[in-house]
Amino acid sequence: MTKTNEYLVLARKYRSKSFEDLVGQDVLVKTLENAIKANRIHHAYVLSGIRGCGKTSTARILAKALNCEQGPSISWPQDDAQVKAIEAGNHVDVLEFDAASHTGVDDIKELFDGVHYKPVQGKYKIYIIDEVHMLSKHAFNALLKTLEEPPEHVKFIFATTEVNKIPVTVLSRCQRFDLKRISSEDLFKHFANILKEEKVKFEDEALELISKAADGSARDGLSLLDQAIALANDGLITYDSVADMIGMSEKTVVYEFLEELFNKDIEKALEIVQNVHYAGQDILKFIEDNLEAVNLITKLKVVSKLKTSKNLTEIERKRAIPLSENLSISVLSRTYQMMLKIYQEAKVAENALQAFEMGVIRIYHLSQVPDMESLLAMLKDTKLMTTQDVEKEETAPEAPVKEEKPALAPKAPPKEDVAPPPFDIGDDDSTAKKA
Repeated sequence: MTKTNEYLVLARKYRSKSFEDLVGQDVLVKTLENAIKANRIHHAYVLSGIRGCGKTSTARILAKALNCEQGPSISWPQDDAQVKAIEAGNHVDVLEFDAASHTGVDDIKELFDGVHYKPVQGKYKIYIIDEVHMLSKHAFNALLKTLEEPPEHVKFIFATTEVNKIPVTVLSRCQRFDLKRISSEDLFKHFANILKEEKVKFEDEALELISKAADGSARDGLSLLDQAIALANDGLITYDSVADMIGMSEKTVVYEFLEELFNKDIEKALEIVQNVHYAGQDILKFIEDNLEAVNLITKLKVVSKLKTSKNLTEIERKRAIPLSENLSISVLSRTYQMMLKIYQEAKVAENALQAFEMGVIRIYHLSQVPDMESLLAMLKDTKLMTTQDVEKEETAPEAPVKEEKPALAPKAPPKEDVAPPPFDIGDDDSTAKKA
């Protein structure tokens, strides 16, 4: 019975083996090569960066450079015995340690028991500690003294995805390198070379999609590439198959939802949310996709050259660019802020769907309210109209005033001649008598 060869995944098969193979880390490579040439090799290095950007590969390449037969050297022959032993993982003086599963102080003490002994097989005793930020506080303290005054034959290489969790006292004793995300252009070239080696045909649009979905991680991209090869029909990786594989149809739903929301059609927007829920998709992931889409639309609004970027997918060209041209910055920024608040509420809510639906209704309700720019414009117009009215009143000619003649007093009726009363002699006599 013949033994079949076990398939080796692309991420392992095409792992970087020399400084020339490292993708997208030109500054790091140049610095390390110059240090090796000048024999200015530090005793401890910290390599930080996202997953799959080449931290562990760089650590192993540096170990090869230091312990190769003609080392330290930036290059070595393919049949170098020391290099082959390091690649096979059985080099006595290159010790790899996973801090994620060995976090205690006893693990560190056990690892460094032989630190003062001379190397047996190579020129240096090299300790590669992966995920070093996972070590406990006491483990870091146990490491500190050895790190401060290590023997000349000892080199430390630490790899981490969360450099902020490493104590400053440790970082200050190391030379730090921050490995950047690999650009989609570099990943495209790297993946294209691999597919040519594997003799697999591909559409450029499909490979661009994988390069962008990798999000700066070569390992993630190679995992997607493995899956795309398995999905390929007749040995051809097509755009449609990759789009279905990585869930680009979900991106279409995201832009459909945003279009309905910005068009203020709340019924259709809520219907899309319900369809997403019944399709079994994670509501929190759907909100994250909306945040990413609004962020892209806003950047397209303010950075016009992004519209011609090769990093944009076909869906983003057809749906995001028109939205960026029709929406204002104030609407986009307000939507992003509210969507971010909704995401935070949905994470802690007992029912994420209900929290999201209420948030969507809130966005719709506030969309009916004029934004600040419109309010200021309305206020400015109102003040302008009021000022113009006042000016009109002040500059209007005064109407002539008619002089009114004083009203004449009413004429008194003519006096009638009244005869004097008759003289009463009798009364006069009686009055005289009384006197």
